[in-house]
Amino acid sequence: MSADRELDAAKITAPGLRAAYRHCRALNAEHGRTFYLATRLLPADRRPAVHALYGFARWVDDIVDEVHDGRTPAERDRELAVVEQRLADGLASGASDDPVISALLDTARKYEIPPAHFADFMVSMRMDLTVTDYPTWDDLAVYVHGSAAVIGLQVLPVLGTTVPRAEAEPAAAALGVAFQLTNFLRDVGEDLDRGRVYLPADELAACGVDRELLAWSRRTGRADPRVRAAVAEQVRRARRAYDDAAPGLAVLDPRSRPCVATAFRLYGRILDLVERAEYDVLTRRVVVSQGRRLVVALPALARAALAR
Repeated sequence: MSADRELDAAKITAPGLRAAYRHCRALNAEHGRTFYLATRLLPADRRPAVHALYGFARWVDDIVDEVHDGRTPAERDRELAVVEQRLADGLASGASDDPVISALLDTARKYEIPPAHFADFMVSMRMDLTVTDYPTWDDLAVYVHGSAAVIGLQVLPVLGTTVPRAEAEPAAAALGVAFQLTNFLRDVGEDLDRGRVYLPADELAACGVDRELLAWSRRTGRADPRVRAAVAEQVRRARRAYDDAAPGLAVLDPRSRPCVATAFRLYGRILDLVERAEYDVLTRRVVVSQGRRLVVALPALARAALAR
């Protein structure tokens, strides 16, 4: 379905606002391959809002993650400050000249998304400018709340529920955490290249692993059994997060359920691939193939059609 048909379905008519949503949709299509495929399973009227939420998260994430482009931490800090100010001004006035902020504001108003969720997200993104490792899970959990749990809470009102929203929020937050932990495991090597480790240092140490060993394995391309054991422990934590999130699928709006169920399976598949690789995540990056994504998505597309 074209962007214009999605915008028509969502009753977004103002030309400037339509352009803003198209911009966010393009960001999602370019950068969020698995996520974008899952959004195709949403009812057309819900897709623009999800694109807006993704577009904002992607914009901010790129500021903090593109660490090899010559910008200093101070320059990235100033860019984040600009985003924060534009968001604050937009929330205060209800409008913005920036296309991503404009679409985000419209989505937040339409679906009554609390501004605190965006503030918490920005706190975690700012941590990425200065924090390079996390001593314990409790320390990492602070980051994960803002970088992932609140994303689940932002998206939940767009998806809709068959129960009061508050009843579905714990599972939605858990799913955001599950996806984030999966990303951490998939991207251990790339994050290390950026100077970051998103695995609790004390739990790594319990397996005999420290940053130096991770860097050695990354540099030499040699897998170490201690690293494998540490990654296996983190896979188990991620699977527990999926278990916490699973009951939430049943209370989603039936029209949105196929989308989330597909994302659930595709991200879970990444953990399967980590296990199949015998927990070697430093010498390779596991990726769900396009064929596998289609195998999962096509039956879900049929279920989505029947639910509408």
